[in-house]
Amino acid sequence: MAENDQDQERTEEATSRRRDDAREKGQVARSQELVSVGILVACLIYFYFGASGMLRNIMELMTSGFRSAGEINLTQDSLPYLLNDYVFKYFFILFPIMLIVLIAAFLGNVLQVGFMFSAESVTPKFSKIDPIKGFQKFFSVRSIVELIKNIFKICIISMVAYFVIKGELSNMILLMEQNSVWGLMTYLGRICFKIILATTVILVVLAILDYIYQRWEHEKSLRMTKQEIKDEYKNTEGDPLIKSRIRRLQREIAQKRMMAAVPKADVVITNPTHLAVAIRYDHESMTAPKVVAKGANLIAEKIKQIAGENDIPIVEDKPLAQVLYKMVDIDCLIPEDLYKAVAEVLAFVYDQKKIKIFG
Repeated sequence: MAENDQDQERTEEATSRRRDDAREKGQVARSQELVSVGILVACLIYFYFGASGMLRNIMELMTSGFRSAGEINLTQDSLPYLLNDYVFKYFFILFPIMLIVLIAAFLGNVLQVGFMFSAESVTPKFSKIDPIKGFQKFFSVRSIVELIKNIFKICIISMVAYFVIKGELSNMILLMEQNSVWGLMTYLGRICFKIILATTVILVVLAILDYIYQRWEHEKSLRMTKQEIKDEYKNTEGDPLIKSRIRRLQREIAQKRMMAAVPKADVVITNPTHLAVAIRYDHESMTAPKVVAKGANLIAEKIKQIAGENDIPIVEDKPLAQVLYKMVDIDCLIPEDLYKAVAEVLAFVYDQKKIKIFG
């Protein structure tokens, strides 16, 4: 069976169960490039509006550190306190950008695959450190695509940086006359921002294309053979042979239960040869007559046989038998529009037995 599965082509779309199993294992269509670009865009927006403030805070902290350097007495006890103080201050300055990176990374994953946690994807497996499988993955189609993609990104970024710097060469000559350090840093920051902005636009396009590719590859990896679909159907719905046997046993049990109710019937209405419907009525416990058994052909013959053995009257009424057989299920009360026809039959039977309905 396994060899047949391998020989078959995976041409069928994945079932919902296959998709759920893959999701539980952490196998989803996710583009890391989209997450990286999301982080880059978020940081770019933050730097555009808050870079000057962050840079100013860092410069003030460095300036105060240099000014007080000669006044600080470094000892074994004061050094840890001094380091902790500076680490805390730098952390406070860099905390907004770290928070933005965290939020962007979280949203980049959630927007692609939703909220998902898979313990299996982080469970250590010896197969992951298998050198043979690692060597095969290194030369796999996916690895080659990733290599081409990374080389292409490097080329794009290099070309963007080259053309931006080339366009600024005439302005860079004037930097030699610049006396303000802040002005020089502002200009260099503007150049860097222009390079990053142009690169980001291109990377966004590449990330969208990568996401489309990841979805296509994921769907391809989930495809199933016809035999796999049949096996999954058997596992979820059960073997068709076993199900048919269960249904046959259920029908036999229901038929035996139905035949056991025939001796309690008041009358059996026939077609006369093809159909038989057993009717029972107890005016003390029932609001209307009830069909306790019905059948066609062999089952009808069996109902009439049991009725004959138990002295149950058999009345031939072809139209009424057909209507009762089609409209009324077993153990169900007859509908109101058939009250009169059934009542006439019961009255005839009671009259034959000299039983009065009332009194």
